[in-house]
Amino acid sequence: MTKTRKMKIRKATVADVPAIAELINLHAQKGIMLPRPISRIYDNLRDYQVIEEDGRIAACSSLHITWSDLAEIRSLAVRDESQGRGYGRMLVKHHFNEAKTLKIVKVFTLTFQKEFFEKMGFREIDKSELPHKIWSECINCIHFPDCKEIAMVKYLDEMAES
Repeated sequence: MTKTRKMKIRKATVADVPAIAELINLHAQKGIMLPRPISRIYDNLRDYQVIEEDGRIAACSSLHITWSDLAEIRSLAVRDESQGRGYGRMLVKHHFNEAKTLKIVKVFTLTFQKEFFEKMGFREIDKSELPHKIWSECINCIHFPDCKEIAMVKYLDEMAES
């Protein structure tokens, strides 16, 4: 008999920050995403969504607005034991809807998980196509100046892509 899980997607709260930091930094230790200091998560808490499963944070991600027409999906992480349930896709689709509501036409990500984002409709771009403003956090990155992340973009209104 399979266990029925109680799952919901919601805005992150201050109480979620330690669990979000733990989840992100566990993935960072595996080399599949960049670490985030807990202070940076608090600074950007309003950007975060979580998937709560049976009262525990199973996944998280954030949508960070960078310009009038551009937002970034950051810190997408799913607990190992919650992998394969579609939580990553749910969070990305949630961010697409949020961006559309805000009239943002383009979403990008910097990632080590190219295949996942390709399945979500993103395409790889040269990092030089992104505005210089987004690189302000890079100076503190462990990989600076030799960035290993792949830049990818998704146009939410396909007519906007040219």
